[in-house]
Amino acid sequence: MTTKTLHGQEQQSSLPSEVMQTLALLQRRLGHSSDISIRKLNWPEDSSPFAIVCHLNGLVDDKEVNQMISNINQYVIAKRENDGMSVESLLQEVLPGKLKAIRDEEAMVQAVLDGRTVVLIDGLDTAMAASLLGGERRSVEEPTSQTVIRGSKEGFTEDISTNIALIRRKIRSADLRFEDRIIGRVTRTRVSVGYIQGIANPNVVQEVFARLDAIDTDSILESSYIEEFIQDSELTPFPTMINTERPDAVAGNLLEGQVAILVDGTPFVLILPVTFFRFFLSSEDYYQRYDISTFLRLIRLFSFFVALLLPSTYIAVTTFQQEMIPTTLLISLAAQREGTPLPALAEALLMELTFEVIREAGVRMPRVVGPAISIVGALVLGQAAVQAGLVSAAMVIIVSFTAIANFVIPYFSMSSAVRIIRFGFMILAGTFGLYGILAGVIPLLVHLVALRSFGIPYFLPASPLSFSNMKDVFLRIPWPKAKYRPDYVSEINKRRQSDSSGENPKEKLGD
Repeated sequence: MTTKTLHGQEQQSSLPSEVMQTLALLQRRLGHSSDISIRKLNWPEDSSPFAIVCHLNGLVDDKEVNQMISNINQYVIAKRENDGMSVESLLQEVLPGKLKAIRDEEAMVQAVLDGRTVVLIDGLDTAMAASLLGGERRSVEEPTSQTVIRGSKEGFTEDISTNIALIRRKIRSADLRFEDRIIGRVTRTRVSVGYIQGIANPNVVQEVFARLDAIDTDSILESSYIEEFIQDSELTPFPTMINTERPDAVAGNLLEGQVAILVDGTPFVLILPVTFFRFFLSSEDYYQRYDISTFLRLIRLFSFFVALLLPSTYIAVTTFQQEMIPTTLLISLAAQREGTPLPALAEALLMELTFEVIREAGVRMPRVVGPAISIVGALVLGQAAVQAGLVSAAMVIIVSFTAIANFVIPYFSMSSAVRIIRFGFMILAGTFGLYGILAGVIPLLVHLVALRSFGIPYFLPASPLSFSNMKDVFLRIPWPKAKYRPDYVSEINKRRQSDSSGENPKEKLGD
């Protein structure tokens, strides 16, 4: 059977013109699930329906559905008395712009599952899908995982359309593009790729689409699924993509030529490609003075080395290289360790594992008592361990400062990698001393240098060395001097602002 489109062209349709037959097809595919609403509209003088409205409860706006049903009633009665019904007049007169014609069974079933309202009209072999999305959704709130003192307080939600709108509000450019993919044979998850045409590297964009198209899986429930499918290397603890729930962070990275991946159902957006040093930059760095931001960046880098190497260094110098410790401090440490039965390595492993358990318990427990349990547990267990003679007081200080330094790293994925690698360095230090630490640092650096993020060297600008990209890594130069974007992401449209923006207006007034 065929039907005419709005442009007068004939298109093959696989749906029957009898409304009850079409409903039978729909029920055969969807079963008799309790959340499917089927509303039949009957003729006044007959019990047979002239139209059927189908949708999933909780995914539509009930008020708009009721209004659409009222419009359909008026339309069908009027057309029955006059010139009959047609697809063209139905699309034009009943909620113009919100209805879409559907001509095959698969598209009709998918429309219902996507949350649209499907309208079946008796005598027409074409179904209508209305976008009347509604239901309960979380409002835009402040991000919980990345808080700032100064800057935007908006955070992404679980609705991908809302997230795209939040980015659009910050980048009002016609060059901002969002292209969708449907991934997951069962979940049918909407995945959107965002980039700025003319700034983003086209090769990187095409590579992202190629990797997304190669995914063949049943389900995509969170952006971490996408991250593991498309990452360059699976054999690394270091993240090669940034995940953030801040729209301003995504907008800033898009303006530098990077690509964003949004996944429906999660507030965390992926940003790629990235480098190692990008994980020590915070959105707040660009909202404060450049000198304060530079100081904070150096603090974060220092905290990274502390979180990674402080426990292992303490184990090494107290076990093998005691001559490196000042005499007074060495006597104090020896007095503390005189009554402890465990070696330094066992002490450190015991305290680190205890702290990891306390931290995980604080995360899993109810929000009201979680922080209290974490703080009280750490204090009580630490004090009790020292008094019981299981560990020394210096070891408690080392582990506590290491844990605090670990929280300074802005991105949780990078801090998690540090937590894992730290245990390896502790074992090497307890076995070979400082030589063991060196034996661990060298292959770690080799691994970082060899790592790639969508073809971009992960350890840029340190390796390969690039002085032009050092301006926004260890230091944050003033905005009037930041005329160029980092060229390691994209060499297209590298200039961010004109030369005149760096001129001093006070000097002009003095002239």
